[in-house]
Formats: sequence, C-alpha cells, structure tokens
Amino acid sequence: MDAVWIIITGFLVASSTGMLGNLLLLRKMSMMGDALSHAVLPGIVIAYLISGSRASLPLLLGAIIMGVLTTFLIQFFSSKGKMQGDAAMGTVFTFLFAVGVILVTKYAGQADIDADCVLHGELAFVPLQQTTFLGLRAPSAVWTLSVLFIFTQVVFWLGYKGWVLTSFNPEYAKSVGIRTTLWHYALMAATSVATVVSFESVGAILVIAFLVVPAATAYLLTKDLRLMVIFIVLQGLFSAVGGYFVSDLLEASISGSMAVVSFLLFVLAFIIQKKRGLKSPL
Repeated sequence: MDAVWIIITGFLVASSTGMLGNLLLLRKMSMMGDALSHAVLPGIVIAYLISGSRASLPLLLGAIIMGVLTTFLIQFFSSKGKMQGDAAMGTVFTFLFAVGVILVTKYAGQADIDADCVLHGELAFVPLQQTTFLGLRAPSAVWTLSVLFIFTQVVFWLGYKGWVLTSFNPEYAKSVGIRTTLWHYALMAATSVATVVSFESVGAILVIAFLVVPAATAYLLTKDLRLMVIFIVLQGLFSAVGGYFVSDLLEASISGSMAVVSFLLFVLAFIIQKKRGLKSPL
C-alpha cells in the first residue's frame, strides 16, 4: 500500500504543477517556475522564524510574498537595468536561493528543515505520517496535495478565458480592458503556492521537472490547450508509476527516477513529432 500512496503523491504533484507550468510555457516563462521554486525557500524559512510555527498558512504566505517579490525584481532589473530576461531571472533566483540555503543551514535546528530534503525530497517517507479525514485514513501529504490539485483546477478552469487571452495575445487583452499585470501576478502567486506545498514531499528538483517537462511534452503533440491538459495529466500518471518502479529496480531516488521517466516521455513525444512531421510550436 505504501507504493500506492507514493505514486498518488507523485501524480498529484505532477498534475498540479503541470497545469500551472502549461500557463508559464504559453507565456514563454517556463524557467520562471525554476526561479520561483528556488526563490521561495527564504520566504518559507523567514515565515517560520517569524511565526514560530510550521503550520501551512504562514509558510504559504511567506512563499507567496517571496514569489511576487521575485517576479518584481526580475521585471525591475530586466526593464530598468536593460538586462536580458533570462539573465535577470538567473541573477535574482540564485541570490534568493543562496539566502534560503544559508538560512536553512543556520537555523535548521530551529526550523526542522533539511537542505537535502528541500532539494531532493523524500517520497519514501510520505506513508509514515497519516491523517484520518471523513473516516478515510491516508498520508497527510496526500490530503494536502489533493487540496492543491483542486486549487489548481479551479484556478485554471475558472480563469480559462483570461489565461488564454493574456497568454496568447496580451496586447489584445489590454485593449479590451483586461488587467494583464494582475493576471501575471496571480499566476506567480499560484505557482508559489504549488511550489511550497509540493516542496516537503518531493523536493525542488521534481517540482521543477513537473513544472516544465509535462507542458513541454504536451506542446510537442498538440496546440489545443484542452488536449495539452489531458497529456499533462497522463504524463504525470506515467511518470509517477514508471518512476516508482524504476527507483525500486535500481534502488535509486524516487523523485529523481520520476524526473528521468518524465524526460524519457518527452523524448518519446519528440520522436513521435518527428515521425508525424509535426511542426513544434516551441
């Protein structure tokens, strides 16, 4: 049964972050997910040090604030400093992540946060901490990530038209009165939430992989946004199942194995695209 819970956890993270990664890819901001997943770390630690609690709400608030700050700093340096967007992104997120690592190592004893777990996660520990809700007993991470999954579905589908307009044609969206900046920061906030909720279970590496790779794979196969969502969910399922069995076979990291399987699915999609003569929108 432990294997089932681990696979469900990986699937929930992949599906949740993949939905948001899809929107980031549409905006040509895929690596913003990488930046945010690293940059929210100091926000998490600072929120803990201020509140003295590991409750979800303070940590989420810290992550959201740091995520929005990261976005602001990247835009500030790229526009005011005349830097390339990727250069500004790399400069800001490496600085903030370095600050986060320093805080973790200095206050690890107080915050009960381990730098290795933040980076790599430990899915094998997911089944150990269980909670009963509505008469059903399941790992706490599964309950939390289920809420995250519902949250990302609501964010995506309720704002579907707004996301499409502000992603594909931001100039037209502005002309009809849509506040594109507000939508932009809403996406950054949602990505920050998904990142911090996923951190404890799977670590930063797998969060980054699931933010970018499933969406990129879907883009190789179709330009239909709704079909992309289906492909993202399917890739999340196959990555979670395949990654678990690969890790069991090789006695390797579960998170790392899931990321590798996700990449192999991307390669398979790339080959299919070439065989069918499809033109990649990437």
